[in-house]
Amino acid sequence: MKVTIVLPTLNEEEGIGDTIDSIKKEEFKKRGWDLEILVVDGNSTDRTVEIAKRKGAKVIIEPRKGYGRAYKTGLKEADGDIIVTGDADGTYPFDKVHEYIDLLLKENLDFVTTNRFAGLSPRAMSFKHFFGNLILSFTLRLLYGIKLKDSQSGMWIIRKDALNKVKPLEEFHDGMPFSEEIKIEMFRKAKAKEIPSCLYERKGKAKLQSWKDGWKNLKYLIKYRIGG
Repeated sequence: MKVTIVLPTLNEEEGIGDTIDSIKKEEFKKRGWDLEILVVDGNSTDRTVEIAKRKGAKVIIEPRKGYGRAYKTGLKEADGDIIVTGDADGTYPFDKVHEYIDLLLKENLDFVTTNRFAGLSPRAMSFKHFFGNLILSFTLRLLYGIKLKDSQSGMWIIRKDALNKVKPLEEFHDGMPFSEEIKIEMFRKAKAKEIPSCLYERKGKAKLQSWKDGWKNLKYLIKYRIGG
């Protein structure tokens, strides 16, 4: 079995190295899993690409902008039977992903998403982001009846063939709403589960525009519910 870890990046030189180093490659070897690290870079102007390549990652340059666009490209290009996603800023627990994959396989799941609120480290999330995430997660539960505690988490474990159970990738949003959209699709059409996880303090400067992105996500939840 092969696992691909997909990391979207844009000027993440402070976090990309530590993110890749935190993956417990010895645990993958013990399980007989091949590992591919795939960085989808949005034309970084710092040393992100250089560091990623030095750490053994395959790098794809995706000049088209957007969080969702990066993932649409990465998910399509990933060679793995299992795909793991997450930010390259040191916040997500890549040191635990082998355990999350074990769970996906043991429970015969198609998709696992992680609840960051179960283990927030100090200063891992500002109050503004925390409050906004609560509102978005509540709205998703209310509109879709999906019992998610963290609708915006970016760490997912996906069977690649489960992507055939949802709408084509190119129909997904190119921006931040991709995160909630893929969860809605997977929970509706595949065997999906949310599990407790954690979030560490960020390395480097945040790219998220809190109110702008939060409002865009909220509007998309409503629009998608009406149209879907």
